[in-house]
Amino acid sequence: MTTPGRGLHGRVLDSLGPAITAGEYPPGSVLRTDELAQHFEVSRSVMREAVRVLESMHLVESRRRVGVTVRPKAEWNVYDPQVIRWRLAGADRPHQLRSLTVLRSAVEPVAAGLAARHATAAQCAELTECALGMVAHSRGHKLEEYLFHDVAFHRVILAASGNEMFARLADVVTEVLSGRTQHDVMFEDPDPAAVTLHVQVAEAVREGDAVRAEQLTREITVGALQELDILAP
Repeated sequence: MTTPGRGLHGRVLDSLGPAITAGEYPPGSVLRTDELAQHFEVSRSVMREAVRVLESMHLVESRRRVGVTVRPKAEWNVYDPQVIRWRLAGADRPHQLRSLTVLRSAVEPVAAGLAARHATAAQCAELTECALGMVAHSRGHKLEEYLFHDVAFHRVILAASGNEMFARLADVVTEVLSGRTQHDVMFEDPDPAAVTLHVQVAEAVREGDAVRAEQLTREITVGALQELDILAP
């Protein structure tokens, strides 16, 4: 499904991007712009715009008199939210989910500890509101509503850490949380223990208890890894 507002080049990207990340075009494959334009029934200018986007993600590189070459996976911008989305939609999903969840387990506990030291009163209030929203939507198969508050909760934690590098990972965390829900890598209802932990993290941050905030958030990420063992081995 093409993302609204992206036009013709968006339609091309929504087909070509997932094909590249799924390995349908292995590294070293040469894509001819004219042939692609004909295949997707778009103009060469539209095709060039799509290629420029793929280049910005480091998925391909263009060389004069060679064409558009698919780059090795090691060179991809794996932090790009769109690349993450494409990989989560393909056969690479289990590996991608695990890789991202391990990243979360390394970053978020530390971010929560920092948030307990640096969060503003407004951020503390927002964190509590998000946690209560998670509680309110944790039963009755309301996963989309739960996701909304879950994403907001973790974005606040990263921002409240006061570390701009952590804050920039908010889109990455959003994609992994969204991917778990959209691709059914979740229980029908969230784990009650995990929901309670989020409430307790909000309390620890509000009380300025950095050690407890970090410890509780580590429990959340460990639980997320254990869920993957069950649902996406």
